[in-house]
Amino acid sequence: MKNVAAFMLISSIALVSCKKETATITKVDPKTGKTVTVEVPADSVAKVAENPAIKDSAGVFTQTFKLEKGKTYPLTTYQRDVKTMEDPQGKTITATSESTDEMNFTVNDIKGNVYDMTLNLVGKRNSQSAQGKTVIVDTKQAIPKEDDLKMIWNINKALTGNKLNMKMDTKGNVISITGFDAVYTKVTNAVGTLIKDANQKASVVASLKETFNEKVLKDQLNKNLTIIPKKGVKIGEKWTTSENADASGSVKVTSNYVLKSVGNGTAEISVTGGIPKKTEKKTQGPITHSLSSELAQNGTIKFDQSTGWIANQNIDVKTTQVETISDGKQSQSMKSTSKSSVMVNPSAK
Repeated sequence: MKNVAAFMLISSIALVSCKKETATITKVDPKTGKTVTVEVPADSVAKVAENPAIKDSAGVFTQTFKLEKGKTYPLTTYQRDVKTMEDPQGKTITATSESTDEMNFTVNDIKGNVYDMTLNLVGKRNSQSAQGKTVIVDTKQAIPKEDDLKMIWNINKALTGNKLNMKMDTKGNVISITGFDAVYTKVTNAVGTLIKDANQKASVVASLKETFNEKVLKDQLNKNLTIIPKKGVKIGEKWTTSENADASGSVKVTSNYVLKSVGNGTAEISVTGGIPKKTEKKTQGPITHSLSSELAQNGTIKFDQSTGWIANQNIDVKTTQVETISDGKQSQSMKSTSKSSVMVNPSAK
């Protein structure tokens, strides 16, 4: 009897020791849409800081930043567009373009709630493929042989390798970005090796200043780095933003966000929305010209829970445009479809 009791004791100890520790993750059940808390093995959960940047208070999650002095944080943006054009006879032409902008941010100092950072412009790559031919302009490769690509490479090469100074607070507000004049000078010198006409050279630099300046870069970073509203949101809660899709502001792109889950070191947000189908018609005599277009987007954005920094974005965007000309008896249509993948830190997906 003693042996049996001893065996039972050993068995119970073994059962206790084999029981794995668990951790809980809060997320939205995709089948019911309800917020649920599930248990997962503790060893599958990423280590999260004791006081993380993305945390909740009474179930409401807010986003801040907890970056470390001396550390570098990546922000590589990548976009791939596949455009297909179909003529009235049904013949199609497909072209593919890709663009990569690689940058990162090094935290030099932290004063109060403000980060002093160096924005490093690391590299730029563009490629286009159509009808069996591919052209690539990559700052990490040699200058292209084609004359029409040399200008693009020279400008991109002059842009990369530069450092801008940026100040951002712990809530993700970009306060200032400085150091552009040195970049403009570098680009001017690079353009000067290919363009001798002073007016043409000035025109190229002026165009650059319109697209690469403090305001444009601040807007881009504010959109990429902070998504969760300042007031905070609950798991499963939806919020919406819109921005102009054209210069007139008559067309808006709507983005619907939902905080899907927070756990395992990651805050995941889903993205939907776009531009509803819109048709414009113009009639002149017997001829009617109509143009319909729509845009739909769908994807996810993930943030590191400990630091608040963006870990990965992967959004698919589909744009469809149909142009039709009719005389009342017969009509002809041209259809254009674009499928895009818009990513941030694609290697982390």
